[in-house]
Parts: sequence; C-alpha cells; structure tokens
Amino acid sequence: MTKLTLTLSALYMALAGLALMLCPMQFGRGAVPTDAAPELLALLRLLGGPFLGIAVLNWLSRNAEHSMLRVVLLANIVGFGVVAANDIWGVASGEARDIAKLFLVIHLLFTLAFVMAAARGGKF
Repeated sequence: MTKLTLTLSALYMALAGLALMLCPMQFGRGAVPTDAAPELLALLRLLGGPFLGIAVLNWLSRNAEHSMLRVVLLANIVGFGVVAANDIWGVASGEARDIAKLFLVIHLLFTLAFVMAAARGGKF
C-alpha cells in the first residue's frame, strides 16, 4: 500500500508540476484570467518546480528504509492535509472553482492513504 501510494502521488505531483510549468493558463482555467499578467504566469510556473521535486522524492522513496520512509510519509501527510483543508475551505465557502470538488477528493484520499501507511509503520 505504501509503495502504491508513493507511486501514485509521485505521478500526480509530476503531472501537476508539469502542467503548472508548461500550461499554467489551462491548468488554472477558471481561476487564471485570460489576460493574466506575465508575473502571475511566472509565479504559477515557479510553483511547478517544488511539485516536481516532491514527485521525485516520492518516487525515489518507494523502496526506502523505514527511518527515511517515516519522514517522507509525514511530509506528505502535512502537504496533502494542508491542501485538502484549503480545498475544504474553498468548496465550503464557494470561493473555489467547481473542479476543486474533484481535487478535494483526490487530496483527502492521498492524505488518508499516507496516514494509513504511517500508522502501519510504512510497511509495504
């Protein structure tokens, strides 16, 4: 389960990172104005870099030893948990795009999967 969660999250983060870097207006459809300032697009592209870094970290951690794996699982719990909380706020307040409901489910599922993996001691 841990290996699958790390693999799927790595692929998800890589896709999100590449989308932010290569096509930020399409990725942010409904949130990014059609006449977006170049500075906004540069900021979105900048955010893609850490997403790719997390993707690589998760990918390479799939076969990590227990002590290192615990750190990676905790970091993912925090990261996905905070993003899920932000999604909940946006959906509940009506401030988020409609697609945020889908992302809310994805982020909650990743959070729960990482919590379960950590509770099992990261055992595969």
